[in-house]
Amino acid sequence: MSECLAGRSPVSFSLPQRRRTRQARIECNGKWLTVGGDAPVRIQSMTNTDTVDAIGTAIQVKELALAGSELVRITVNSAEAAAAVPYVREQLDRMGIDVPLVGDFHYNGHTLLTDFPECAQALGKYRINPGNVGKGDKRDRQFGLMIEAAARWNKAVRIGVNWGSLDQDLLASLMDENSLRKTPWDARQVMYEALIASAMDSARRAEEIGLAGEQIILSCKVSGVQDLVAVYRELANRCDYALHLGLTEAGMGTKGTVASAAALSILLQEGIGDTIRVSLTPKPGESRNQEVVVASEILQALELRRFVPSVTACPGCGRTTSTTFQELAKDIDDFLRERMPEWKKAFPGVESLKVAVMGCIVNGPGESKHADIGISLPGTGEAPAAPVYIDGEKSVTLRGEDILLQFRSLVEAYIQRRFGNSAI
Repeated sequence: MSECLAGRSPVSFSLPQRRRTRQARIECNGKWLTVGGDAPVRIQSMTNTDTVDAIGTAIQVKELALAGSELVRITVNSAEAAAAVPYVREQLDRMGIDVPLVGDFHYNGHTLLTDFPECAQALGKYRINPGNVGKGDKRDRQFGLMIEAAARWNKAVRIGVNWGSLDQDLLASLMDENSLRKTPWDARQVMYEALIASAMDSARRAEEIGLAGEQIILSCKVSGVQDLVAVYRELANRCDYALHLGLTEAGMGTKGTVASAAALSILLQEGIGDTIRVSLTPKPGESRNQEVVVASEILQALELRRFVPSVTACPGCGRTTSTTFQELAKDIDDFLRERMPEWKKAFPGVESLKVAVMGCIVNGPGESKHADIGISLPGTGEAPAAPVYIDGEKSVTLRGEDILLQFRSLVEAYIQRRFGNSAI
């Protein structure tokens, strides 16, 4: 018997076990999107258009929805924006886009939801920041008006605390209380407690006013990875509300992507999180859709959800001095993403497909065998032939200048053969 196996137990494997939360229901055109409970982790995003531009906003919402965003938040910051919300919804309906809209309210949400009932009805969910609902005596009344609107129209509410706009009165009170402790907490621990207390106190108040607990989603967003992990672990221990995860102001490009992936993956692996947003700062001219792509890649990498077929590709080395495998890997990845809207309707389950595009003989055949369909391209000095493996067996060897088109055809034929029997 192998020394590795003797007296040992097998390495265990299990997917993250989601923590049990209440299930919120968000309505849009008679259809309901569930968040929490047994529902999959949902992807959210936000427009950066001026909501007053109803057509421009609707176009960006459509783009985000088609990229995979299941909820899209829009800014509602003025009377003009509130008046435009029903028209945004109308434009989306004309385009056949049923994604629920989330109204982002700060400072004057109580007035806008009261004065513009059509806006209150057109939105599927409200986002309320407890730190920005009012000061002093006005806070409770203005918060109450927003919750009453949500209860009246049967809307879900995300009570979203943010450490950049934390209730300063609450923070000062906790700081004073902490100074009287025999062993005071450090300032960061007090900040954590203020974030959690703000969310929990606001949720309890919302239920007292009349909003069902199932319609409440909480978030406590910060911009540090370790801070986010610490806060959400404690928040998850204290409540059973659905939780929205996101690293606020994550940043641009690689920094924002890596930081968001690190923070969200830790929490999701621990079963914490019911919705997520990757808050990337887009580069000039970059599509807003990138944050949706990153969010879906995080969930797919953790095997929590499947959105598009996965493409395994080698990074390249001195054996792959040609760029052929890079070009083919990108083309196949783009090809799969482009065809997915059509394939999803015709071939249920196609998102589970695994494709490999490898660059030389070292790992090429092995990785290709592990995929559903894979190709091993010739590396430097290798014979100009590209074997294709289907379901672990060598199927055909491609040669010539049109390997890309040949492999595309094989992928499409495989999809039709494997997933076509359950077509609807």
